[in-house]
Amino acid sequence: MCFSALADVIFISECVNSHAALPWCSLGRDYLRPESRAVRRFARGATWRMVLSRCEMFSERTNWKLTPNRYTQAREEMRASGTELIDLTVSNTTECGLHYDSAAILGAFQNAKALGYEPEAKGLLAAREEVARYYREDHEETVDPESVLLTTSTSEAYSYVFRLLCNAHDEVLVPTPSYPLFDFLGDLQDVTLIRYQLHYAQGWFVDFDSVLAALTPRTRAILLVHPNNPTGSFVKSEEVARLNKLCRERGLALIVDEVFLDYSLDGAPRRTFVANRDALTFTLSGLSKIAALPQMKVAWMVTTGPETLVRPALERLEIIADTYLSLSSVTQWAFPKLFEQRKSLQPQLQDRVRENWSYLKSAVNGKAGCELLDTEGGWYAVLRVAGDRSDEDLAIEIMKNAHVLVHPGHFYEFPSDGHLVVSLIVSRFHQGISALLGLMG
Repeated sequence: MCFSALADVIFISECVNSHAALPWCSLGRDYLRPESRAVRRFARGATWRMVLSRCEMFSERTNWKLTPNRYTQAREEMRASGTELIDLTVSNTTECGLHYDSAAILGAFQNAKALGYEPEAKGLLAAREEVARYYREDHEETVDPESVLLTTSTSEAYSYVFRLLCNAHDEVLVPTPSYPLFDFLGDLQDVTLIRYQLHYAQGWFVDFDSVLAALTPRTRAILLVHPNNPTGSFVKSEEVARLNKLCRERGLALIVDEVFLDYSLDGAPRRTFVANRDALTFTLSGLSKIAALPQMKVAWMVTTGPETLVRPALERLEIIADTYLSLSSVTQWAFPKLFEQRKSLQPQLQDRVRENWSYLKSAVNGKAGCELLDTEGGWYAVLRVAGDRSDEDLAIEIMKNAHVLVHPGHFYEFPSDGHLVVSLIVSRFHQGISALLGLMG
């Protein structure tokens, strides 16, 4: 099992007399999803305590017993008392007061072709062509629809790539700080995740010394989030060149998460990795963020790079996808009209993010003991707070005294305490930030 400082997760064996602690490991994406029932009850403020069951029927990777932590207990107590909390962690776009064209969205499913069944491992051609059109129109990049593979989620796409590239216990390098999407997926696919650092110096940069130190003979890929969540940092062009060179020299692939690509803070488009031809590259995205339609469960993966690697990769991915055929035909036929919704929903989100960022920057300016870290994109902001309190203690204090929910920085594996993460798409953002900063004096 992989080591992670993220959740301070403790495995305790009940099957041995000594009850000795087993290796540490961390959880996956739902850990940070406020809309998830698992998160609402068990989301870790400081630790998720996981205890292995005596039952030998099931694999160790599923023998979890989750115990509510102090942060979760405090939140449940507050809500049980009737206290209204302003949630500055909301990431579910359907709960942020956006205007959705309900007629168009529901009308997308009124397609008689959905009554037939046309199993296509990569996804229906009409839907894949729509993905190619998005890159052509929105990012001025040419994508061959045959290089596109549709999935129900980026999580599923990750699992396909991990299975494609890795034997059991092979390694993939992942950035930190970043959101813990990957740990649970890695565990389920028997892939070991190794951290490399992002370094902050009035902006975030890849720490290549930590990348090189993390490499071993079992390393199969380097994972990037572009822009990263929650730091909001895009991968710089010079970093791309160094990463491509490293991948060519070591026989590695790049796995790139671009779900927030279209949300640059300054409005300037950023280059997508679908244009990368210098190393085998798997670029992941989906409707959830790009079109603010997380409930529709459509994502995609574009494979690019040297032709000698792309062709066998696609052949193998097609067999993996054909094994499951997980994406429904109904959704695929609706996809073009659903994807069209990005043209009305993205501007709403972009305006919300920029307005909230501007307000936060002004509110923090000159505030003693509180610093707003620079960001470039996505829809999160990071505050660095002076003091010797743990992230969990600070988040609980804010919850109890300001009635505001924030994410402690260690959710994302920040290297030290004193970091708070807030969502920039919250409709009551001004009120929440005012209460939070008011508590800090």
